[in-house]
Amino acid sequence: MPETPYILAVLAIVFTVTLALRALPFAALRTLRESVLVRKLSVWMPVGILGILAVSTLRTTLTAGSGNALPAAVAVAVTAAAHLLGGRRTLLSVGLGTLAYVVLENLF
Repeated sequence: MPETPYILAVLAIVFTVTLALRALPFAALRTLRESVLVRKLSVWMPVGILGILAVSTLRTTLTAGSGNALPAAVAVAVTAAAHLLGGRRTLLSVGLGTLAYVVLENLF
């Protein structure tokens, strides 16, 4: 069993590294706030993530051989509609799409 000072030293190092890694993006953001690239990424990244989730869901559903792609297709449509109509709130659209998929998968 390691000695108490050793455990405390490891915990201090882990705490310091974790704090530094969590603070680093905020420190970098201060200098990147005016960047055109960051503004474009803030618009396109959520859409890209939703696209990847949609393709992944459809691919998994179609290759699983369940024969019922309707829940996945409807969930993708609900996610896209919620994203476009809900003010581009990613959490809302992903949540509604997931809810639609789970409900429809259990019904069909």
